[in-house]
Amino acid sequence: MMRAAAANVPVIAFRAASYRAPRGALLVDGLSLEVTAGSTLVLLGRSGAGKTTTLKLANRLLAATAGDVLVEGKSVLQWDPIRLRRRMGYAIQEVGLFTHYTVERNIGLLPAVEGWPAARIRARVREMLALVGLEESLAARLPRELSGGQRQRVGVARALALDPPVLLMDEPFGALDPLTRAELQTEFSLLQKRLGKTVVLVTHDLREALLLGTEIALLDSGRLAGRYSPAEFLSTTDALPANYRRAFAFDENGIVQSGSPPAGYPGGGSA
Repeated sequence: MMRAAAANVPVIAFRAASYRAPRGALLVDGLSLEVTAGSTLVLLGRSGAGKTTTLKLANRLLAATAGDVLVEGKSVLQWDPIRLRRRMGYAIQEVGLFTHYTVERNIGLLPAVEGWPAARIRARVREMLALVGLEESLAARLPRELSGGQRQRVGVARALALDPPVLLMDEPFGALDPLTRAELQTEFSLLQKRLGKTVVLVTHDLREALLLGTEIALLDSGRLAGRYSPAEFLSTTDALPANYRRAFAFDENGIVQSGSPPAGYPGGGSA
């Protein structure tokens, strides 16, 4: 079982971690990065920057081909991989719900695998539905009977069902329409303040990074290009953050220039 973080021990630490794919492509290159307890670290970068690969190194869905990844001070290679993943909630863009399972069975899946009694599972499902703002009456529905936003909320509820100390999120709001995405981003920000989980969130969306992140790790071609607080990201003269601000029409105060939202947001162009 995952231990409580000791003082000054990061929850997750990448130590010169690299990952080379079987066909030879270097997807993550010498990454050194720490994630502190209770923080929301956003992995920001364009497609192919190594964001999702980095996330998968944390829960050992992929194993680093050089360097190491530590969780609570212990190499992921020393963890039982199943136990490690059960202690890390995982929410992804396409949700990954089992289409032939009801909402209740999807949320209660891991507690059932863990051997929880049926009454405890039902109580936990009700608690999780309330936590993510869904009515209890939805528990009997199948995923296809839900809206995109409802499915995403179920995905977050399932990721939180075992009360993991760490939550890994891979563009969890990216497949939603702009209004629903904005609503869920705000809801998740409030939820994280309430729960205090340690979160690692992948996105290519600067606005999402600024809204949700306590820190932003900017990845480029598999390397760490810089680590910033949201305020530092908006004010730094470093070239890559400046390019992001121009692409999203942000000035140094976080204000959208010319009153024009970025593509994919209400009032902006097509995504």
